[in-house]
Amino acid sequence: MPPRVRFAPSPTGYLHVGGARTALFNWLYARRHGGTFILRIEDTDVERSSADMISGILSSMTWLGLTWDEGPGVGGPHAPYFQTERLDKYRAAAARLVESGAAYYCYCRPEDLAAKRAAAEAAGSAWMYDRTCVVLSPEEVAAREGAREPRAVRFFVPAGGTTFTDLVRGHIAFAREHIEDFVILRSDGYPTYHLSVVVDDVEMEITQVVRGDDHISNTPKQVLLYEAMGATIPDFAHVPLILGPDKKRLSKRHGATSVGEYETQDYLPEAMINFLALLGWSPGGNQEVFSREELVERFTLDGISGGNAVFNSEKLDWFNQQHIMRLPADDILRRLTPAITAAGLWRDSFFTTDADWIGKVIELLKPRARKLGDIVPALAPFVADIVVYDEAAVTKHLKVAGVAAHLSAWLQVVEGLPSLEPAATEAALRVLAAARGIKPGVLIHATRVAVVGQSVSPGLFEVLDLVGRDRVAERLRAYAS
Repeated sequence: MPPRVRFAPSPTGYLHVGGARTALFNWLYARRHGGTFILRIEDTDVERSSADMISGILSSMTWLGLTWDEGPGVGGPHAPYFQTERLDKYRAAAARLVESGAAYYCYCRPEDLAAKRAAAEAAGSAWMYDRTCVVLSPEEVAAREGAREPRAVRFFVPAGGTTFTDLVRGHIAFAREHIEDFVILRSDGYPTYHLSVVVDDVEMEITQVVRGDDHISNTPKQVLLYEAMGATIPDFAHVPLILGPDKKRLSKRHGATSVGEYETQDYLPEAMINFLALLGWSPGGNQEVFSREELVERFTLDGISGGNAVFNSEKLDWFNQQHIMRLPADDILRRLTPAITAAGLWRDSFFTTDADWIGKVIELLKPRARKLGDIVPALAPFVADIVVYDEAAVTKHLKVAGVAAHLSAWLQVVEGLPSLEPAATEAALRVLAAARGIKPGVLIHATRVAVVGQSVSPGLFEVLDLVGRDRVAERLRAYAS
């Protein structure tokens, strides 16, 4: 059957880049094999979950283009997709496990358990639940139930071992003697992670569980639950963690960690997807820059490595620049329309009579843009009537003895040229420089600052051609004598 995979974030925070990478691997696998990608919100930690976090997760997933086939806002045959709306299912499952003998009621008070644990630690030994309540007789249980004593539900861990084959790490075995009888339903009626995730995965017919390898220790408990429920156990693939440059788990000390922060910092979703895909997964070969479609075509779980991946922000910047270069000018213009408008540089003619011209301007500017938004201020000299000048550049290149006279002569040449075609304009400047006994750089630097206001820009003669003769002449005239 086509695979059914899921991404199940907990809305106790915004979408972390590690979670986004896990979501991406699931999404790529589903798309590669014609399967179903499910988004499920695990919001049973009601004290830490919030509507704002849920909105942030959905927004970040949408920005990345990781569209889900079933889940919030989409629906599906296994709705609802919020765990807080599925509590009756978990309670019913816990009751069935108690009835079958796979689980039992635990009436131990939290303070008594804490005291036992503290005593064991003081004695220098580890503590596991001592099964105080597993020996209660049916009559004692009935009496306590009749008295409505608070109680949790614990899973009875049978003797032996639990093994499973991980699609990334291979054969993994756990001795059950190290697994205590774990709580699956708390006394407040809320499920623990182990119960809710298994109940949901069974009902939603999940075929592969692709998640971070910090969940490996949870897997034997969940395998036990699958077996006790008589359910098919999905394949597991535990992917490596993402570390910071110091090889420690990625956190705020390394900089931005949420996807939303990268969106506001003007990264392209295409670049983020490409970057995240190669954190812990290799397509083989030397190619690094991939479109979304190419990633889908190449993705396999076999390509996931067992080693941890290192988040390198400089590499992300490189990917961002590579994907900016791939974008056609009209796409860039559409994406930047709000920012260009906010900067007061928008013209409605950009999509009509000036479309060809503005397209050439953007093509000229995009190789120098590390972020898409870098293009907006760089547009100003081409679009705005007033240039903002860098005073240091003006002092260095324009307020120099003799420069005004050189610019005056250059202005006359510019006004006499049939056009500002780059090659012809450059040739004319070099002829003038030789005639005046100066290096061409004197005129080049002075012209650049006079026309764009900065000491750096794309190729000067391409800039002059696109700024246009009238504006170039007007700006040269302001510094000519």
